[in-house]
Amino acid sequence: MKVVAFNRTLQGTGASRRLRKAGQTPGIIYGGTAAPQLIALDGNALYHALKKEAFHGSVLDLEVEGQTQQVLLRDFQMHAYKQLVLHADFQRVDASQKIHTKVALHFINAEISPAVKLSSAVISHVLNELDVSCLPGQLPEFIEVDLSKLEAGQSIHTGDLTLPEGVTAVTHGQNLTIVTSSIPRGAVAAEATEEKK
Repeated sequence: MKVVAFNRTLQGTGASRRLRKAGQTPGIIYGGTAAPQLIALDGNALYHALKKEAFHGSVLDLEVEGQTQQVLLRDFQMHAYKQLVLHADFQRVDASQKIHTKVALHFINAEISPAVKLSSAVISHVLNELDVSCLPGQLPEFIEVDLSKLEAGQSIHTGDLTLPEGVTAVTHGQNLTIVTSSIPRGAVAAEATEEKK
């Protein structure tokens, strides 16, 4: 994904306020061997880009004054009630250095899982994103979690995932729970009542 930005020379609250009034969002690019770089982005374009999942989970080509560098979106601040991005932070990435970032999880086949079809179980998503480590070129836009074999009362952990080549989950030695399936208490009580009759 390509993002266009402009160099910014003025710093401080007043300068940032003037930028926002002009429809721009202040930002910064940091990391790598170069010094941090102050930038300004088109506020409206950035607001709409932030709605796209790919903008959060992929390496971006950020062009500043005709020069392109690869970056990751690291942080952004939104206005409390206006459709306005107050600030955005980008981190430079080196194609040969592994990066550590979060990737969104996409849950598929829930409607055909035995937990839902046979047991009317409720599937609860414990995690919606996963910490991963990989080279920038191997960063997936998202990771699929296949629920087609999930039985009632079972759960899926990070160890059960099939990760893309070169991508490792950063779990600090824990097998984290991603999804659980449980039969609602009311349904269990209703079944017990049926059996007693």
